[in-house]
Formats: sequence, C-alpha cells, structure tokens
Amino acid sequence: MSDQTQFPNPTPSPVPFEPQGPEGPRRRRGGSVLGGGILIAIGLVALLQQFFRIEAGLFFLPALALIFLAAGITGRRPGLVIPGGILAGIGVGAILMQGPFSFIAGQAKGGLFMLAFAGGWLLITLLSPMAGRAMLWPLIPAAFMGVIGLGLVAGEAGLQFLQLAGVGWPVILIALGLYLVFRRRELRK
Repeated sequence: MSDQTQFPNPTPSPVPFEPQGPEGPRRRRGGSVLGGGILIAIGLVALLQQFFRIEAGLFFLPALALIFLAAGITGRRPGLVIPGGILAGIGVGAILMQGPFSFIAGQAKGGLFMLAFAGGWLLITLLSPMAGRAMLWPLIPAAFMGVIGLGLVAGEAGLQFLQLAGVGWPVILIALGLYLVFRRRELRK
C-alpha cells in the first residue's frame, strides 16, 4: 500500500464561476419565479377571457411591457427596460385612441399617440435607475416625439410651428456643430 492521498476529481460547474454548495451548484431562482409568474398571469387572462367579455387584445402590448419592465427591474438588467418602455408607450397610445379619446379625429389623434409614445421613452429614463443603470439618452426621442405630439394636438398653430421647425432644424444643427468645433479649439489653448 502506498502513502499517497487520493483527492476526489472535482466536477466542473455547469455555469462558470457559480458558487458550489454541498449538494452541487446553486441555481438562481429569480428567473424561474418571474417566468412562472408570467405564465400564471397569461393563463389567468386567458381563463377570464373565456367567461367574461374582456377585450384582451388591446391590453397585450401593455402587458408585454410590464413583463419586460418587471424582468429588467427585478433582474437588474437595464436593457430589458428599453423594450418595456417602448411597448408601454405604443400600448397606452393604442388604448387611449380606441378607448377614452376615440372621439378625437384627424391629426390630433396622431398627436395623442405621439404623446403616449413619448411617455414610454420617458418611462425608460425614470425606471432605468431601478434596473441598475440610469439612462438619459431616451429623453432625446421623448422630447422630439413630445414636441411633434403637442404640435399635432394644438391644431393649426401647432402645425405652423412644426412646419417652421422642419425648416429650421438643420440651421440649429449647423449652429450646434460650429459651437462644438470652436469650443474645442478654445479648450486646447
């Protein structure tokens, strides 16, 4: 008999760098709980729709938005908040146009949708810190869509403003570019 100590062959973990317990690798439970909750919610809506007259199709996009937002916040994944906010804006816009504001016609109806869509982009900025990383860039599309939406809702005066802005925005870009170029030269001096 030899005096050599025999060490057990360690089995690699299926997930790299995952902590091991005495019973093997530990698994994260957050994904399965969220996934289970999503399946329960969809099943409940489908069951209720069979017995009651619920227009579930109109609420599909907002429900999908809530799923993305919940997954982004609970999983600390800010990238999931982005489609959640976009889907929320589109879904709420569709609900507003078909529901309480269905009497609105023409360009004002499009303006209402654009305002709801801008709200979805704003929602991304508001909820992103809870998902782990604050994002300010969604404020840019939110501002543009909000201005367009307000212009469409405002009627003739708003359309004139949008027409003037359509002609003037290249001038604003040129002025901003010149400012950045000359400011950089001043900083070098």
